[in-house]
Amino acid sequence: MVDARAPGSVASASTDTEKVTWAPTGRRQCSEPAKPNGALWCGVSAAEPEPTGSSSDQSTGQSLGQTPGQLYRLTVRYDGRQYDGWQRHAGKPTVQGALESAIVEVFGVKCAVHGSGRTDRGVHADAQVAHFEAPFELPSEQLLADLNGLLAQDVRVDACEAMAPGFHARHSAVRKTYRYEIWNAPQCPSQRVGRVWEIPGPLDVEAMQGATSVFVGAHDFSSFAKKTNYQPRTMVRTMAAVTLASDDSLIVMRFVADGFLYKMVRNIVRALVKVGEGRTDRARLVEILAARDRKVAPGTAPASGLFLESVDYADK
Repeated sequence: MVDARAPGSVASASTDTEKVTWAPTGRRQCSEPAKPNGALWCGVSAAEPEPTGSSSDQSTGQSLGQTPGQLYRLTVRYDGRQYDGWQRHAGKPTVQGALESAIVEVFGVKCAVHGSGRTDRGVHADAQVAHFEAPFELPSEQLLADLNGLLAQDVRVDACEAMAPGFHARHSAVRKTYRYEIWNAPQCPSQRVGRVWEIPGPLDVEAMQGATSVFVGAHDFSSFAKKTNYQPRTMVRTMAAVTLASDDSLIVMRFVADGFLYKMVRNIVRALVKVGEGRTDRARLVEILAARDRKVAPGTAPASGLFLESVDYADK
């Protein structure tokens, strides 16, 4: 098996100015002119890389002045412990980078992959959704097998579907669910290390459950969002549900909303844990939410316990 973080011999993209070539058995050869500074990109030029910030996921993958290829939707599961988050960074292992490396091995051209959202370093996903535009069509079953044959075991594509033009992993989403897991015991099982927040001291789970309703409904979540260089159009999000359940030492919280601000879930989790520690209460959380001021809120829970559990679309 070839690890996508270190591309192997399935395909190769030439770095000269004549053409991009590849020769996997039984598949079409691509011989379009390459960009002078590297391999051809499908949907975004190698000379003009996908921008960072709020506009990085705006494209549906279609290249200006080129005939549209086939749009694919991927459902991706990953363990975030070995990755610097979703978004590609030069010289660092990222989930987006791993997928794009595998795709170039299959199609012989670089295709920009767009996710439903960007998870931070150490955050996991059960069902991240992404899309990309390929230069030509392959059967979804074949593409699924090819990608998983190239990817490392901690990134798996669980579903692959050819989509009609217009689908966008982020803009077409109508709801997301995040899960946060806490191991509330002095000793954490080795298989859960890096996949939970380890809290050895006792927590009042009943008090935490009573405080979850503070966050349900449409609210301005400024107090629970980290400021970024990009300012959202609105800080209001509609939280459909917040649940908290415990099973022996494992505490599981779920957050369902039409969207989330940066680090919003982890900031809310930290506030609920403070309730469980007896260091604040439900009434204070109501005041913090109403203040719309990040400075008055508690800190941020670790990334290790956070999972992107599902992304919902109107067509499903």
